[in-house]
Amino acid sequence: MIVTSVAVIGAGITGVTTAYKLMSQGLDVTVFDRNAYSAMETSFANGGQLSASNAEVWNSPSTFLKGIKWMLKKDAPLLVHPSPTWHKLSWMAEFVLAARSYEENTVATVKMAIAARQHLMDMAEREGFDFDCVKRGILHVYETESEFRHALRVNDLYAKGGLHRDVLDNAGIHQIEPALAGKFHGGFFTESDFTGDIHKYTRGLSAACERKGVSFRYEANITQLSTREGGGVAVFSRKAGTEDEAVRQDFDAAVICAGVGSRRFAAMLGDRVNVYPVKGYSITVNLEDEASREGAPYVSLLDDKAKIVTSRLGPNRLRIAGTAEFAGENRDIRMARIKPLVDWCRYRFPGVSTASVVPWAGLRPMMPDMMPRVGRGKAKGVYYNTGHGHLGWTLSAITADTIAAEVAGDYKASGTPVRGELKPVDTVRAEAERLTEAA
Repeated sequence: MIVTSVAVIGAGITGVTTAYKLMSQGLDVTVFDRNAYSAMETSFANGGQLSASNAEVWNSPSTFLKGIKWMLKKDAPLLVHPSPTWHKLSWMAEFVLAARSYEENTVATVKMAIAARQHLMDMAEREGFDFDCVKRGILHVYETESEFRHALRVNDLYAKGGLHRDVLDNAGIHQIEPALAGKFHGGFFTESDFTGDIHKYTRGLSAACERKGVSFRYEANITQLSTREGGGVAVFSRKAGTEDEAVRQDFDAAVICAGVGSRRFAAMLGDRVNVYPVKGYSITVNLEDEASREGAPYVSLLDDKAKIVTSRLGPNRLRIAGTAEFAGENRDIRMARIKPLVDWCRYRFPGVSTASVVPWAGLRPMMPDMMPRVGRGKAKGVYYNTGHGHLGWTLSAITADTIAAEVAGDYKASGTPVRGELKPVDTVRAEAERLTEAA
């Protein structure tokens, strides 16, 4: 029996979960990444939430209006740099047009997020690694009546997707998380959501992949991807940071999981995957004294007005993340964006010392309709699992399972890859419907 060889491009959370699921299907998998280790870019220090309760897509008139209002405010939760590029303008135009599918896409995302939970936990339990998982739910809080009224409408969409949340008043909010300071009009508590360290998870799963025969090509700068006659993909790579001659490796199939690099790789393979890099920031607050440990929350939070989330990562770390910045492929950590996170921590959790804070910034790979691209490319042997935006940690386990089953099914059924037209949004929605029916 000939084992099908598959290249996975990218070793973040999406690439590593995809590699694991492909390996579990009996395929021969090689993962390529330009970094020295897995999970060194967008999967390094995100907000930590595994949140079906944050599945609302951003394509709504309220988001458009806020974006315009915030454009000239340096510490705004959503910041769009006014300097135009063709990529940004085309992406923004498609983003606005995708408002037509706002409700449909939100419901589909909720369904996927719910289904992803068990896959993610199963892999960690099967392979026996820890990732600072905290199962205490996620608490959403709203200061004003107008914010809360909008959240009630979103909650109806979540309910259509199968998600249950408890509605809370101010007293109920503080009962669930006594450490939280402030007065709120209302909130929601999603007991089934949880949190964890994406970096620890991805590193743990990549180690499990290696034990089970997956090959990792780290520090591999991919210079070219090209399709082969009859199907398959040729990967040309050289050691990162060198001018060595690129080495060619041929594979029966390739799955592009390259985050913000997916657009460039897709173009090499004849596809258009309009990912835009949306920068997010986080701080990790080291809880170095007992007062800070006691004063920090264990329940994960989302403050709607500030657009800030928190996750407790074990006893000694608090992750605080937020903001969305449209500035192209720029990874600079701007202190004007870090300061609001530190100030928010001091305001909401006055007992926590911010003397030891580690800042970080990463690029979320976002599609204009906020839906991941999961499915076949136009050429034989080309597949995509990318574009998860701010929900890569939440959705990757189910989209990896979906694409691995599709790759394995194509090859096991016929022995040759299937040529298809790239319609991954339809694939994602259909999978969400199937998961709901199965549940």
